[in-house]
Order: sequence, then C-alpha cells, then structure tokens
Amino acid sequence: MIIKAQKMAHQHLSVSPGPTEGTLYSESGEKLTPPEGWAFLPAGDVAVTRIVKSKSPVWVVQVKYRRRMMSKGIWAPADNILAAKQEVADKRATPAYANERKRELARRQAKENAYTQEFNDQIIKFLNFHPRYEKEAQLLGKIITTHATPVGSGTVARTQRIPIDKRAQAAVIAWMRHKTTAYDSMKLPRVKGKRRETRRDLAKKSIDVLEIYRHGQDQKEDCPLKQALEKDNSF
Repeated sequence: MIIKAQKMAHQHLSVSPGPTEGTLYSESGEKLTPPEGWAFLPAGDVAVTRIVKSKSPVWVVQVKYRRRMMSKGIWAPADNILAAKQEVADKRATPAYANERKRELARRQAKENAYTQEFNDQIIKFLNFHPRYEKEAQLLGKIITTHATPVGSGTVARTQRIPIDKRAQAAVIAWMRHKTTAYDSMKLPRVKGKRRETRRDLAKKSIDVLEIYRHGQDQKEDCPLKQALEKDNSF
C-alpha cells in the first residue's frame, strides 16, 4: 500500500474521506493511505492552497454536499505546505499587502452594499403594496433583506442561478412561509413530492395575504402578516 501510494503521489487525484482518520477512497473506490511525508491542509486559505498545488500534484479531499462537491482540503508533501504558509505569511506582513487588503475590503463592502440595496428594492417592487401600507412595505423589505443577504447564508438571495427579481420573490415567499404559516411545526408525511406540494399551497395563501396590502384593504386583527411584523423587533 505504501509503495502504491508513493507512486500515486505523482498524480493529481480527487479522493473522499475513508472510514478512519488518514485513510481515503479514490474515485474508483480504492482505499488509499497518503504517502509518507505528506500532511493534510484544510480548506480555507486559498492563497496557501494555490501555492501548494503549484509545487506538486496533490490529493483533493471532496465530499458531496446537497447537489455539489465541496473540497475539505488537500493532502500534499508536508514540506510544500510549510513553505507555502511561510511564503504567504511573509507577503501578508508587508505594508503593501496591508494597503491592498484595505482597498479590496472596501471594494467588496461597496459591492455588497449595492447588492443589498438592489435586493431590497426588488422586494419592495414585488410586494407592490398600496401607498396606505408603504410603511409595512419598507419594514418588510428591511427584515427580509437583512435575513436573506448575508454572505454565506445559503439562502436564495445568494444564488446566481436565477435573476435577482426572482430571488427577491422567492425570499419573500420563504419568509412568509416561515413567519406567517404553521409550516415549521407541520409534520409532513414522508411521501415524495409532499413537501413541495405543501410549500406550493402555502405560497398561494401567502400571495392572498399580500393581495390585501396591494389593494389597500383593511387589515384584520388576525392577519398573519400584521402579527408577524408586530412580533419582529429588529427595526
């Protein structure tokens, strides 16, 4: 096994975690042990990982998360990992790097602020509330935007697969489902398609509630949206 691992050290491989620490599976299902002198570098520091990959072939440890593969890190020669960490640390210790980092963070924040505002505007547009309920529209926009847009939240607001107006619409319906219906406490049968069917039915009810505000009709005391907004003390 050691001899085979040393031979495979010259190949760039995609592997998955094995049954015990330090063991791996190849894409073909073969059980592997990292070569002697190798170490594991967890995912997280892209700069270090990039340098290590440039120095020699590595084994990329991947796991399936939902419908896509995610890297957990890489196995590579320990000396290469240490050298890459030192190279990156030296670079990050320079004033030039610190200044560039500040500029990059400022650019990212400006971009994020612009996206957040655009997303909020799209929510308000989708709500299309009557002027009588302008205050409620603004409040609801802020609540949903704050919930849905944080980087890494994993919500529909962060996907690039659908246009932003559709993201905003989906975010509103998702918030309504969790805050104005009994969805979170429902015990749904384990039947294929039942959860999707339930969400579709609840979405229709949410739209019916929104229509009251769109047409400027009087609220009822038991209006689920009115109650949800009264409970929210974020703003």
